[in-house]
Amino acid sequence: MNKTTPPYSKSVCVFCGASQFVAPKYFELSVATGTAIAEQGYRMVYGGGGVGLMGSAALAAHGAGGAVLGIIPEFLTEIEEVLDMIEHRIVPDMRTRKQLMYEESDAFIVLPGGVGTLEEAIEILSWMRLHLHTKPMVFVDTDGYWAPLMQLLHHTIKTNFSPAWVEQHLLYEKSPKAALALIQSQWKNPPAKGEIQISRKLEQF
Repeated sequence: MNKTTPPYSKSVCVFCGASQFVAPKYFELSVATGTAIAEQGYRMVYGGGGVGLMGSAALAAHGAGGAVLGIIPEFLTEIEEVLDMIEHRIVPDMRTRKQLMYEESDAFIVLPGGVGTLEEAIEILSWMRLHLHTKPMVFVDTDGYWAPLMQLLHHTIKTNFSPAWVEQHLLYEKSPKAALALIQSQWKNPPAKGEIQISRKLEQF
């Protein structure tokens, strides 16, 4: 097929954990996510590893006939076991990995994960806050995994460390299908953004 007309309409990046030691329900969620992305005709972009939720989501998308792109730094290729049957790009470092994952994607789904997943998600939120992109990102869990983080993010708004308009960009769903439906609605009607301004002139006394 001509490379200028890929067999997918858009790409959805999945941020998730690489741990093999988590509860089965998290693997089930990752499988459902990869499958749902493929069934919608989207390409799944992810961190390139073959272990943990990353590996199960990628294999599910691939098994459902979807396009998958893994992006992984060279030093992790042995640790995270690259899946040979899936297209992947090996990059020199983590910074390049994250940048390419962002560039290759039109939206993001955040499944349960650890500090690496948190770093990726918060960076995307930060870039959105600074008007550097309009790509939607949805946190997804079935058991309230992300609830403490969402509470903290809303707390930054209540305490005026984040502007009120950020609240409509904090997206949280209980299933991959609901997340994809929300992403589709955001593509059609992106929520408005306020000003980047983070300070105001002090009143003159």
